[in-house]
Amino acid sequence: MSARLQDRTALVTGSTDGIGVAVARALAAEGAHVVVSGRDTGRGEKVVAGIAEWGGRATFVRADLARGATAVRELAEAARTATGATLDILVNNAAMLLTPTPTGEVPEEVIDRALAINVKAAFLLTGLVAPEMAARGSGAIVNIGSISGLAGSAGSALYSTTKAAIHSLTKSWAAEYGPHGVRVNTVAPGPTFTEKVAALEEYLAPMIMRMPSRRASTPDEVAKAVVFLVGDDASNIHGATLSVDGGHSAI
Repeated sequence: MSARLQDRTALVTGSTDGIGVAVARALAAEGAHVVVSGRDTGRGEKVVAGIAEWGGRATFVRADLARGATAVRELAEAARTATGATLDILVNNAAMLLTPTPTGEVPEEVIDRALAINVKAAFLLTGLVAPEMAARGSGAIVNIGSISGLAGSAGSALYSTTKAAIHSLTKSWAAEYGPHGVRVNTVAPGPTFTEKVAALEEYLAPMIMRMPSRRASTPDEVAKAVVFLVGDDASNIHGATLSVDGGHSAI
């Protein structure tokens, strides 16, 4: 374990699987007390137990962010209680992964749920946490965006819309909270082979073969980018997008 984030508290939404788990583990490995959050209690407690095995600090708080403002407020309050402090780090990672679908075939309920989880929850949670950071004069927020929010792709209009919104929010929040000591940035993963994304391997294969690296990222590679942006080495980085995409966004 390192001590770069010693005595800091962190909340990672959607951290019971995929990239979120890797981010939670990476932050804990740097000394942070991490609040793991998601809908599945069993998976969440497993993540916490795994972190505790090697001496890290983590607490699970169940949250269904599709429920809106009430759920977001409950999560923020529970995170404060769990850590005994206000949050130093917020990672807005929770997102609804969508199977590529023609625009005209996307059901309205899927649109509403995707916007609620991918955009509204991050908006509401940041609105609760960032002012506290600003009042204290320090804090770091990382939004997990996507290369889908930077470029168009047939069949991904809804997902791309939600991630483009996250990229835009990062810039607005950097302008709003940066003058008060709060750094807000984005990590934009490209194809990253989590369990959920593995089901889209055939769809993603042509994209991967066009990337300079010729391979997908690992969740740990994305997590390391988050650790960098919340740490002191990124002390004057505001409103940036750090792509972890094998060079996809560069060509």
